[in-house]
Amino acid sequence: MRAITHAEGRLRLSEIEQPLPGPGQLLVRVRAAGVNRADLMQAAGRYPQPPGESDILGLEIAGDVAAVGEGVSDFALGDAVFGLVAGGGYAEYCLLDARLAVAKPPQLAYAEAASLPEAWLTVWLNLVEIGGLRPGQRVLIHAGASGVGAAAIQLARALGASVAVTAGGAEKCEWCRSLGAELAIDYHSGDFSTEVKAWGGADLILDTVGGDYLPRNQACLNRDGAIVLIGLLRGTEAQANLGLLLVKRQRLIGSTLRALSVERKAALSAALWPWLLPRLATDQIRLTLDRDFALADAASAHAWLAAGNNKGKLVLRG
Repeated sequence: MRAITHAEGRLRLSEIEQPLPGPGQLLVRVRAAGVNRADLMQAAGRYPQPPGESDILGLEIAGDVAAVGEGVSDFALGDAVFGLVAGGGYAEYCLLDARLAVAKPPQLAYAEAASLPEAWLTVWLNLVEIGGLRPGQRVLIHAGASGVGAAAIQLARALGASVAVTAGGAEKCEWCRSLGAELAIDYHSGDFSTEVKAWGGADLILDTVGGDYLPRNQACLNRDGAIVLIGLLRGTEAQANLGLLLVKRQRLIGSTLRALSVERKAALSAALWPWLLPRLATDQIRLTLDRDFALADAASAHAWLAAGNNKGKLVLRG
């Protein structure tokens, strides 16, 4: 089969052996695969795949069932499915654990379905299950125009929270407002923490940035608030204010989705999809697919994402 392989940060279209489904797995003919910053990190050698998983990039797919492993009864050949994978998406065929497979609604194109799992499972995990988001809270979301940011804005608003975001530039800020952000701050223009404090502070912060955002997050985080750290765009080193952490009873929580067990991911899926899919069908939640690229043009998709040009998700067409 054709797949995108990588070495020393370079991507190329290669011919590799097609995988075979094991017990509990589906072999999916990939029609679309989501592109994420985790893929850029893995291609650069900074985010290796979990033990036993494919070293092919790609964490979310949509396509048609091409083969069914032993013990799978919920899906059959030809079924249109989508779901989260731990690797292998940038290929013509990919293995998908049947516990994470979701029947693709007919109204969703393959590219649209492939844009959902990584972002939406990430925000459900970190805002709802870890962050304990409640109606009436104030939530600050960094990188609001990213795929994760766009999903987080809509999830928080749907659950009754007020949302502030940071984003790069006036156009992205306006786009975030169109998704439901009450306050959108251009991070090029100054210190976001001052504006968030004037807004009333944040009870919960979803931080994809890390680095020197930590002290600014602490400065605008309300008493008993939490910072959930899910990314390190500005590096791994930070100066924490332990006095604020102590006196304001702040919590700093690190979180990753990819390394969770399949059982944990299946539980997340069971909670998320019955909530999300009906809202997508009735346009209560907007799809935020920015653009798609051919599989062979994966390097251009990575360049587009690395430059921060996207508003929402990027997808490769299989």
